[in-house]
Amino acid sequence: MTASFDVLTAGYVGDRVASTVVLLREGDLVAVVDPGMVADRSRILDPLAALGVAPSDVTDVVFSHHHPDHTLNAALFPRARFHDHWAVYQDDVWDDRPAEGTHLTESVWLLETPGHSPQDVSTVARTADGLVVCTHLWWTADGPADDPFAPDRDQLAAARQRVLALGPALVVPGHGAPFVPGPGTPV
Repeated sequence: MTASFDVLTAGYVGDRVASTVVLLREGDLVAVVDPGMVADRSRILDPLAALGVAPSDVTDVVFSHHHPDHTLNAALFPRARFHDHWAVYQDDVWDDRPAEGTHLTESVWLLETPGHSPQDVSTVARTADGLVVCTHLWWTADGPADDPFAPDRDQLAAARQRVLALGPALVVPGHGAPFVPGPGTPV
């Protein structure tokens, strides 16, 4: 099996900031990655509706990390389970578990990739077009090479190398359009 992948909104950074928000689907899984800050909630809800997905259909939400620009609109999804680096949350239940190797489906899983923050998680999806990795190890296709928020530059480089070693067809950065990694991708 493979997952389907849709970018609901491509993020940006500058005078204003928005996260890149992604939808992954496979079987019963309807997952949103990083439902954070956007100019208007319609930037998440309208593309979902166009794909035939209601907010109550979303089964899972993944946070790449806990900065508000990646989590702010989580409450749009009232029935979802929420995944981060150390637990799964739903309603009033908090289940501790490491993110590393957690499979949401056969084709969608989580990797612990500390770099931008010590708690970063990347979401990996096997799609018909190849492996897609949603991650905040890069803000955009251009990096930045030196993430100004990364507490440990060596840890960031190691996590970036780990993701690139997977051979992804696409990397979905935290604040930009998906890109095909290549020799110029910052490590």
